Amino acid sequence: MNRVEERIQKEGAPLLGVAVNRYDPVFAEIAGRLGFHILWVEMEHAHISFSEAADLCRIASGVGMLTMIRIPDARRENVLKAAECGPDIIDLPMANSPDLLEEFVRHARYSPEGARGFIGSSRAMRYGLGGDIAEEQQRINRELCLMAQIETREAVERREELCRVSGIDIIFIGPGDLSASLGVTGQTDHPAVQEAADQTIATAKSHGKLLSMPSSPADVGKWASKGVELLFCGSDMGCLKTGAQRILEECRSSLRKAY
Repeated sequence: MNRVEERIQKEGAPLLGVAVNRYDPVFAEIAGRLGFHILWVEMEHAHISFSEAADLCRIASGVGMLTMIRIPDARRENVLKAAECGPDIIDLPMANSPDLLEEFVRHARYSPEGARGFIGSSRAMRYGLGGDIAEEQQRINRELCLMAQIETREAVERREELCRVSGIDIIFIGPGDLSASLGVTGQTDHPAVQEAADQTIATAKSHGKLLSMPSSPADVGKWASKGVELLFCGSDMGCLKTGAQRILEECRSSLRKAY
């Protein structure tokens, strides 16, 4: 059982996550102290470095959070650098073909499950303080979760093939890009997007995969009732905007009452 499965068993599904798009240790620590279960470190769209990602993983784990790094692609250098940061989950966007997922697994997992490169002093390897190297590598194979994003028409159509790939633990449904791929950009509640999500959920469940997706706070219950175990329901930028807007609205309301 990996750390994500252990946390689901302990907390009960779903686990609630929040994303960080900037190197903000304070936000990461606050999120953990508030009770979020997972920190999503965004490296596909954001300008976070691998050194910063490792620091965010340290901080989040220090306040009891699981950690997920979303990498830009499945190139060996990106997979390895993310893996050595010691996250609980590595997330691959635009997972449109089984060949791509097999490459991802090969780079992320040690032999015999993959062909991950050897290093003995990274955070993932407990800086070489964990004991026997071979045993440490197999511990990582057991504990590290690999997540694949289904977020295009092609991926939905190939979902059976994608879910059959050995070594992938979690299927992430991306409604935003999926809406664009289906020709209804931004309409994540569109029936076509909802149908594609439901089809993907059913297929992933039939293959024993965990499920994840972003969700508005209002829809968390809906997706949890459909069996989604990991739900990301906010971000640092979203919290910043929401908080600032609320303060400004309260100030304006107070001024209107005063005059």
